[in-house]
Amino acid sequence: MRGPRPTPRPSRARGRGATIAAFVALAPLLPAAAVAMGTLKVDTALPYVCALPSGQQSATVRITAAFPERAAVGEEIRPTDVTTSVELPAAAVADLTALKAATVRAETRLTVGVTQNEQRAEATWSGTAQPVDVPAEGPLTLTTTGDVPLLTTDTAGELTLAAGGIAVDLAPATADGAATVPPSLAVTCVPHPDTQGRTELARVPVGAGPGTGEPSTAPPTTGLPSPSGSSPASPSPSSGLPLPSLPVDPIAPPPPGTTGGGSGTPSAGPQADAGPEDAEPEDSAEETPTPAPRPDAPPCVTEKPTPVSLSAYITGYTNVRKLNGASLLPATCMLIEQGDMQIPTTPPPEGEFHFTNLSLGNLSHQGRKRTPPFTSTFLTFDFQPVTATMVLEQTGPITIDTLVRIVFATGDNHLENTVRAPLVLRVLDVKVNGVPLDVGPSCRTAAPLSSPEPEPAKYPGNHLVLLGLGKIPFGLPAEGYVLTGGGPLTGEATIPAFTGCGSGGENFDRLLTAAISGPGNHLKQIQGQTCSVGVEVPPPDQCTEDRQPLLVPRPER
Repeated sequence: MRGPRPTPRPSRARGRGATIAAFVALAPLLPAAAVAMGTLKVDTALPYVCALPSGQQSATVRITAAFPERAAVGEEIRPTDVTTSVELPAAAVADLTALKAATVRAETRLTVGVTQNEQRAEATWSGTAQPVDVPAEGPLTLTTTGDVPLLTTDTAGELTLAAGGIAVDLAPATADGAATVPPSLAVTCVPHPDTQGRTELARVPVGAGPGTGEPSTAPPTTGLPSPSGSSPASPSPSSGLPLPSLPVDPIAPPPPGTTGGGSGTPSAGPQADAGPEDAEPEDSAEETPTPAPRPDAPPCVTEKPTPVSLSAYITGYTNVRKLNGASLLPATCMLIEQGDMQIPTTPPPEGEFHFTNLSLGNLSHQGRKRTPPFTSTFLTFDFQPVTATMVLEQTGPITIDTLVRIVFATGDNHLENTVRAPLVLRVLDVKVNGVPLDVGPSCRTAAPLSSPEPEPAKYPGNHLVLLGLGKIPFGLPAEGYVLTGGGPLTGEATIPAFTGCGSGGENFDRLLTAAISGPGNHLKQIQGQTCSVGVEVPPPDQCTEDRQPLLVPRPER
């Protein structure tokens, strides 16, 4: 018997698309040979984070399954040969040993997100396992099999299935078969945040004819009829955790102890300049379009990359309040080394998982930790045109402090990124009404530019503070700023007094200080998509052939 077709969760995406329904199949799994069309086999291992009695621990979840290569509208899609293996670390073995457990039996509930066009639904893949011995030391691998949902859709379009959270119920027993105290352990796991939601399992094209995969000519239906054609069934809650987001971001470098990388699709953040919007379409669909050239940008080469090396361009505007104008920072290379995931000592609110990540960055221009020179023209004191050529120079490491909050109830990831950059403003050349003003070779701010610091005891000294807020909603692309995908960073700067400005006995320190220095200067910088420099094969949609960032962002005011 088939269970009722549940109403899918309403889409938060714009536009209308197909309605997806998940059927719960209680019949035994069919062997792969029973699939009439070709078979798409899946074998995916993904990093997860699990909440164990001993605390948050890294784990690996391996999912195997087989799907039909394509299906028709209204045709049932049955995943077959499904297994879910959860490899828990040594800490889990220690937790069980503390209970005097000799064996443990597992049940799993894996949430699988199903998307088509801009509609989403959830299915729960349940599995059970026979009792296994608790090893003397970790890791502990638990492999389950069981009933999985059937899938149908009433509209043509590609179905995408992605792994979400997984609930693991453990029933430990002592050597004589008695239940331990407590008799069970509930373990909740979510995909490791470094995957950035890229947990895709399979894509199944759905078309008009049986097994053809051809698009349907009929308009999509928006209703959700039950199998008998009656009214839609009431929504039924899904067991297990919700599906974390599926942002269009690249896979970040994997957590420590794992290898590999992956190519992602371009992020929802700043993109490369794609050229004129009114470009002529290709004459023939069979011809391969010529990609737009990368906009001009300075070299951005990582000399000795590590597995966690990233690079990106950053550009934007800095207001100069006293001059009632803004200065454009040109595309500047930023070299980043991602830090390890850290679990805060303060427990997060119930229903959330928190972690932090501290990455280090350096500007890079012609072998120095500085921006390229940039030139701006202002009306000093509201009447005198002054043109200045400047650079920003680093006086210490740039830090990128990321706090990630994963909300289990919604599957949303909330990101708070704080960038701290100690930068001195150096003036190279000045012209007043077109006449050169010799400021000498040492004209600069007496101290680094500064911003209000939320944690002055932890981060003393003058430095800029830029904030990038991001969110990866359930089943939707990333919003705002994500380190690996880029986005906007904003802040307020105080420009210190100037020193060393002048030559030949002339001193222009007070002049520049009176014209420029002071608080309340708004900054908005746009970081572009990062290039995963240190992976064996850099993603071609992130990196050039010589491992430089492919995408150059546009400045925004």
